[in-house]
Amino acid sequence: RTTALLASGDNYASISMCPIHEQEGIITPNGLFFNRSHGGVAHVDPKDYRLMIHGLLEKPLLLTLDELKRYPSVTRIHFIECPANGGPEWRGPQFNSIQFAKGMMSSAEWTGVLIKDLIADLGLKKEALWMLAEGCDNSEMGRTVPVEKVLDDAMIVWAQNGEALRPEQGYPVRLMLPGWEGNLQVKWLKRLEFSKEPFYAKEETAKYTVLTPSGKAIQHFYPLEVNSIITSPCPEKPWTDLKKGDLVEIQGLAWSGQGTIKHVDITFDGGVNWKEVSLKGLVLPKSWTRFSYMYRYEGKPLLLASRAVDDSGHVQPTIDQETAVVGVEAVYHRNSICTWEVTDKGVVNNVHVRS
Repeated sequence: RTTALLASGDNYASISMCPIHEQEGIITPNGLFFNRSHGGVAHVDPKDYRLMIHGLLEKPLLLTLDELKRYPSVTRIHFIECPANGGPEWRGPQFNSIQFAKGMMSSAEWTGVLIKDLIADLGLKKEALWMLAEGCDNSEMGRTVPVEKVLDDAMIVWAQNGEALRPEQGYPVRLMLPGWEGNLQVKWLKRLEFSKEPFYAKEETAKYTVLTPSGKAIQHFYPLEVNSIITSPCPEKPWTDLKKGDLVEIQGLAWSGQGTIKHVDITFDGGVNWKEVSLKGLVLPKSWTRFSYMYRYEGKPLLLASRAVDDSGHVQPTIDQETAVVGVEAVYHRNSICTWEVTDKGVVNNVHVRS
């Protein structure tokens, strides 16, 4: 944890990055899980906790934590990623560090209740098209969610990796919208309100929108696009101790909020030639997927990058393809190909390759 990122007045970081280059598998230990809190960390007494579900429902509902946990539970593995992950790098490399360039994401096993099961008997009215989720932190973080997502795989979760949510992760409960922006996964959840129209809360008007080069703003763009990054080598894990002829494993992570990773390619020459690599371990929808390639080290300069494709047909774009759509003033949803320059000495640097 970096002391410079600590929020004033408490012992929790308002921003913390996950050391993804040090992680094995697809489950981030709770103590290493990234965090972004906009209004400090709420401290909620579970005995006093209430969840209000109201709005365009025939039967509004107020639940205690114990009552919420009586509903049928599910356990699923999903990643959470801040939509600003990598955001500072639209114009060019800013950090020679994978943790700071791409560390605002993590993956965990979540336990909770599907919202569609929770509201099945509450009489959701047909004119209800949107749901506001609001937290009880100092900013009363609120985001609007389309009902289609609510009735699909949206969850209210109370456990992470087999234990109760930690305070910085939203204890006692948070919203889970698999594959969608981390900012939407409202922590310290206190109410759900169904309505005809979006609520246009502060976090979806002043923030979490993109002004395109045409002058038009993009709003309500929730799913996180197909993405990948090589985690070894990287600036924190160079090849400086290798000798020519050594066999070394290239490793990385791929993920998509729009489906399941289908395959991953890597390039050694900045995108001129690509080679499909192996997927490792579990391959799950809206979750991290590991990839790997065994490489015979030659001690020559490389431009090393990965490119992921998901089962919906989405292909990870180049930087130029992405900026052609959203420009270079954007902050959110950066999923363009990330390239590492590997020098002949094995030093690894963060670079941008233009197509």
